[in-house]
Amino acid sequence: MRMRWIAALAVCALGCGVGLAQGAASTGLAMTPPMGWNSWNHFAGKVTEQDVKNAADALVSSGMRDAGYVYVNVDDTWQGTRDAQGVLHANDKFPDMKALGDYIHSKGLKFGIYSSPGPHTCARYEGSYGHEQQDADLYASWGVDYLKYDLCSYRELMSAGAADHPNDPDYANKMMKAAYVKMHEALEKTGRPIVFSLCQYGWDDVWTWGASVGGNLWRTTGDIKDNYDSMSKIGFGQAGLAKYAGPGHWNDPDMLEVGNGHMSADEYRTHMSLWALLAAPLLAGNDLSKMPDETKSILMNKGVIAVDQDRLGRQGDRVSQNGLLEVWSKPLSGGAVAVGLFNRGTSPAEMSVKLSDVGMSSAGKITDLWSGKMVKAKDGEVKASVPVHGVVLLRVEP
Repeated sequence: MRMRWIAALAVCALGCGVGLAQGAASTGLAMTPPMGWNSWNHFAGKVTEQDVKNAADALVSSGMRDAGYVYVNVDDTWQGTRDAQGVLHANDKFPDMKALGDYIHSKGLKFGIYSSPGPHTCARYEGSYGHEQQDADLYASWGVDYLKYDLCSYRELMSAGAADHPNDPDYANKMMKAAYVKMHEALEKTGRPIVFSLCQYGWDDVWTWGASVGGNLWRTTGDIKDNYDSMSKIGFGQAGLAKYAGPGHWNDPDMLEVGNGHMSADEYRTHMSLWALLAAPLLAGNDLSKMPDETKSILMNKGVIAVDQDRLGRQGDRVSQNGLLEVWSKPLSGGAVAVGLFNRGTSPAEMSVKLSDVGMSSAGKITDLWSGKMVKAKDGEVKASVPVHGVVLLRVEP
């Protein structure tokens, strides 16, 4: 009964003056896909303040900050309890969030944090339900630059609301959108520019409405795992979503697993290449303080990052598919195009792509972005040998 009462309060926004956010993504925020680091993939619920400081230090010392990785995002399990005034305090693992934000900023980096529109986060820590403006003001006072807002326990309220409104099959989705509008507006009222990341696993085709509720990026799928099947299913499953992405509003296929140890180097290069072609956020999820050179070379390949961050702001898409062989392309500024030849099979493959198939009549320069070598087209076609679960990523310039 209490859950239904809470659900009723939750959906007041549907008829109490809260409409869809106008202007969608905040002006000037996330004009290219956000780059940085997130604590969850490697540390999960064990993350501490020191782990986050170590990550900030490593972003600087490794050169990743200068390559564009600027956000340091603390995911779930930092929250403690609320005091008598409802103010949220961090738990013992994070003794001073304001000081942590100051430390991150002192490194020339930006501070990200995590919450949920529900009463609890996915790890059952304190959520923002009923305290949206209070929490937004708190985040701003800490110097937060990025909020990941994860649906989590709000799904329970949605279920209760839907049960109470059986004649409105879209009622739960309306609740979800209203919850994101509410936090977007709370963030706007703080006056601090805060990137707003929606995490609700792609429900209700979020790419069609994420910008309208204030999202700068939105998760399109469930959580990624550090294995080829998970990564490839998510990445290649983004086909057809390109038209919904652009400066200030991006499809988010989840964080990077590069360097977490359960994929081969070729598979991690596929991961990085595909995310770059997708104009996806590049949020490293590994232990940055213990990176081998190979991991650094994948995460910091300048040519691949440039594909992701290209100022044209276009997401790539699939050009062709022949069984387990796929060709993807992404328009780039200056009339260039990035082309990925992907082998999803279990044997090496010979692949080819016609320049005309990726919108080019000819090519003045073709660069293999992983080897750094120049490639020549013959009779308007480029051929390449692609390893198992691997990729050849090309930059084709007119």
